[in-house]
Amino acid sequence: MTENASVPGPRRDLAMHNDWWPAGWEHVLPRQGLALTMLIGTASQPGFTGSLDDLLHKIFDGHWDMIGGDLDSPLTFSWPDEEWDYEEAPEGREACEADRWKQFSATLTTAGFPVPTTVRDLSELYLTWGLARREETPGGTRWSMPTALPLPGDLLPLDDELARRLDGIRWTMRTGPLVDTLIDYLLNDLGEPEETLTSLDRLAATTDQDVDDVRIALAELVQSGDARLQRGEEPADAERLEAHRRFRLFMDWAHFHEHRIQLSRGD
Repeated sequence: MTENASVPGPRRDLAMHNDWWPAGWEHVLPRQGLALTMLIGTASQPGFTGSLDDLLHKIFDGHWDMIGGDLDSPLTFSWPDEEWDYEEAPEGREACEADRWKQFSATLTTAGFPVPTTVRDLSELYLTWGLARREETPGGTRWSMPTALPLPGDLLPLDDELARRLDGIRWTMRTGPLVDTLIDYLLNDLGEPEETLTSLDRLAATTDQDVDDVRIALAELVQSGDARLQRGEEPADAERLEAHRRFRLFMDWAHFHEHRIQLSRGD
């Protein structure tokens, strides 16, 4: 459920929920949502009982810049001390912040939820939404988080553009590792061939993947314009290919290198 990120000092291991980025909440919530999720994830680890305030004092002596100070700090959509990108948001920080608050408030109000103004308010919404759980036990307050976080679109009426963007992010995070594994084989083992005669089961065996994962990776490469599949003289559909049927994989490496960032992976 968690990844550990260490920061200097005793007992300062923060835990981040693995589902935070695929769920897409950082594109919906004010910027402190990330820090709050880290704080709750850390409170959910075995051995801790107490309030989030208790944990904040234990780890950061009560003040954490990433969360804006403490739990009563006001929520914001930008970092006050960050250099503003006027190319991305030429309207400036104040206008952009006001617009984000307008959209955020309208979304929550439409769904019947109160609009939070502080980190503490947001933590209560986490409990309402099921992003976190809080239980009073004989040993003290215990926090926990579900294995899979609910998606923003399951709780809030997202506009079409944001909903499509979040779907795209989730799809990329799902397919990215599968594509990387296949590309690593084509690049490092086969030497970047323009044409490869192969099959799904052969690719699965050589890349140590499941056939369906190879199918997803090929479909993503075709959809993005990096590859095309062909059987005989006819185009082939990765989703309809039988595992043992041979096909030709044609890679457009110039397109691939221009539009993708390929991460090298150690053995």
